[in-house]
Amino acid sequence: MRRSKPFLNLMLADFLARSGYQMGKTPLLPIFADALGASGAFLGAIVSVSTITGLVLKPFFGILSDRGGRRVWLLIGTCFFAFMPFSYGFISNTEQLLVVRLLHGLATAIYGPVTLAYIAETSRGERGRVDTDPSGGAGSLGRVGSRRHRPADTDPSVAEDIGWFQMARSGGYIVGPALAGGLLTVMDPAAVFTVIGLISCAVFVPVLGLPDTHPEKRQKRKPLLQHVRNAIRDGGRTPAIWLTGSLESITFVALYTLKAFLPIYALDAGASAALVGTFFSLQEAIHVIAKPYCGRLGDRLGYLTSISLGMLALAVSLPLVHVLDAGAAFLAPALMMGLAQALIFPAAIALVSDHISPEHLGAGMGLIGMMQNFGKVAGPILGGLAIQALGYETTLLCLSAALALGTAVIWVVYLPRRTASTAH
Repeated sequence: MRRSKPFLNLMLADFLARSGYQMGKTPLLPIFADALGASGAFLGAIVSVSTITGLVLKPFFGILSDRGGRRVWLLIGTCFFAFMPFSYGFISNTEQLLVVRLLHGLATAIYGPVTLAYIAETSRGERGRVDTDPSGGAGSLGRVGSRRHRPADTDPSVAEDIGWFQMARSGGYIVGPALAGGLLTVMDPAAVFTVIGLISCAVFVPVLGLPDTHPEKRQKRKPLLQHVRNAIRDGGRTPAIWLTGSLESITFVALYTLKAFLPIYALDAGASAALVGTFFSLQEAIHVIAKPYCGRLGDRLGYLTSISLGMLALAVSLPLVHVLDAGAAFLAPALMMGLAQALIFPAAIALVSDHISPEHLGAGMGLIGMMQNFGKVAGPILGGLAIQALGYETTLLCLSAALALGTAVIWVVYLPRRTASTAH
């Protein structure tokens, strides 16, 4: 399917913004913080504080974009991407760096929910809210994946579009660190941050070319506090948000536990550092390449079906990380994990967009982003505590069991309800 110009503009904007942001995060930020004297827990706080910003504020920015329009908040987020890097040249101590990182994190806290809401909105066009299942109440999951509730003259491919969009975003995660590493060989860290600012200023070009998605809604806005209360109430009454948010949190806990501790235990088991690096590169490459195609599969089979297949693949692959600890066989779980992520994440966003009220779409994206960030922050902490108490192999088995349980809940509870709903 041919993508629209606004879709391509937003892909380009996110790719440029994320490339610059990742340049400033890895490996530049730890090196810059170390040069200022940060170490230990305080260095960890500097690196992670921007994630905590998103954990707290993503729902709020999603609500504001529902209220004021996506384009204006994309412009505000672009300002943080473009102008904050120039402030690093004036930093003289670690406390200042922590504050700047906190403010810089506002860029991704805004872009995360607003870009996804924009993509979901433009993919569906003018759509009504999903039909209410008589047995499940508003926002029921009974018809997830069914096309009965969609307009007859449209064939939305939301998960596929999100997959293409997130592939561009992931490209920034690949390009950014490599470019920063190269620049650090010829520049000092402060100068590299200036280059990041210049690159990020280019984001204004595609963003200024974006049309707004619902300018007519701003003519009849509710008072802000009432809008916030309504959005929180709608999100709280939408089972899709809590189901997918919980499942994604478990997924991110597993993935980030693996990122934090696999290198240590793989090296202890005799694997080479090069093989460990290849493991993570292969996992991310499969994830990036497969996203749009797995998204298309989710659009065809149903979003819960796609999520459950991804969680099952991840559940199977985790114990294999310990079993297949020698030679090239060590890379087999990486293939499965990359495919699992591609099956889960685009379908999860599409599922929420399918069930949240259109006027609170940004709030729904923000709530999902908040739960994802929780998994990213909590993963290494919970994983470390579990490994300390249970051991590495047992922790992997427990995480695998949690993922398998999530899959069973989908198959036993939600998919039969969808089948019964569509039968009517």
